[in-house]
Amino acid sequence: MTHAVDDFRRALVTGGAGFIGHHLVRALLDAGLEVAVLDDLSMGKRENVPSAARFVQGDVRDPQAVDAALSGVDCVFHEAAIVSIRASVQEFARDADVNLMGTLNVLQRMAKAGVRKAVFASSMAVYADSPTPTPLLETASTKPVSPYGIAKLAAESYWLTICRAAGIEGTVLRYFNTYGPGQTPTPYVGVITIFINKLLAGEVPTIFGDGEQRRDFIHVNDIVAANIAVLRDVTPGGIFNVGTGNATSVNAIARSLIEILAPGIQPRYAPEQEGEMRNAIAGIDAMRRALGWKPSRPTVNFDDVVAYWKAQTPTARS
Repeated sequence: MTHAVDDFRRALVTGGAGFIGHHLVRALLDAGLEVAVLDDLSMGKRENVPSAARFVQGDVRDPQAVDAALSGVDCVFHEAAIVSIRASVQEFARDADVNLMGTLNVLQRMAKAGVRKAVFASSMAVYADSPTPTPLLETASTKPVSPYGIAKLAAESYWLTICRAAGIEGTVLRYFNTYGPGQTPTPYVGVITIFINKLLAGEVPTIFGDGEQRRDFIHVNDIVAANIAVLRDVTPGGIFNVGTGNATSVNAIARSLIEILAPGIQPRYAPEQEGEMRNAIAGIDAMRRALGWKPSRPTVNFDDVVAYWKAQTPTARS
C-alpha cells in the first residue's frame, strides 16, 4: 500500500541548502509540495535554495529556528549534519552536538508539530568494518569505527523510538558514498570530487592506505529517488540501505579519473586514516522489496562525472 505524494502538502528539508538537500528540495517542489528549508549555511549555499521554497536560516540545535521551519509542515526530511568521518575523530564533541543533539532537538519539536512522516538521513558509517567487500544487510553488525558513525547510530534509535511514540511514520535511510552535481569539495568529503578538483588544479591526488578499500558510490539523484519512494510508502518504521550493491576501489577511481584528466600522473599514497572503513558496500534487497526502489546508475560513469563537474565550475572549463 502506498501514499499518493499529494497526501502530503508541506515538507521540511533540514540541510536543504546543502549537497543532497538542495536536490531533494527541487524534487519535492516538482512533485507539487510546498517546501521549507532549514539551514545554517555553514556548508550549504543560499543560492542552492529555489525561490519557491521558504527559507529559514538557523541551526538544528536552535528550538526557535526549528519551530519556525516546522510551521504547517506534515513531512520532514532530516538531512542536516556534519558529514566528516575523519574530522569527527578530532572533533567528536562537535560532531555529536550537531549530529545527535541537533537530531534530538528536531525530534522534540517535530513530535509537537503535527508531522505525519519523517525520514532520517543516516550513513553506512553505522556498520562495523568489513574485511571483505561483501554487501552489508541492514541486520549486519553495527559497531561503528568512527565518532560520526556512533552519533548516527544513536540518532537512528532515537528517531525510530520517538517517531513511534508520537504516531509519526519514521524511516531511516543509510546512505552510502554519494556523488553528483553540487557536491562541495572539502578535505574530508567526496573522494571523486576531491580527486577531480586536485587533477584539474594540476595537483597529485592522495590515496590514504593501499587504495584497495572498496566503496559503494551512489548518484545523488538515486538518493533523492529513495526519499521520494519513502514518501509514497505507508509502512511505519524501518531502516534501509541506499546504495548500488557494487564495489569500486579507491585505486580504480584514481585510475579512471587520471586517464580522463591527467594521463601519466601517479597518485601519492599516505597512511590510512583513523575511523575509515576498509569496505562498505550496500545490500539493497530490502529497499527493492519494500519500496520498489533500485538505483538508476548502478556504476559510476566517470566521463559524465567530469563533464558536469566542469560545467558547474567555471574555472575548470578549459
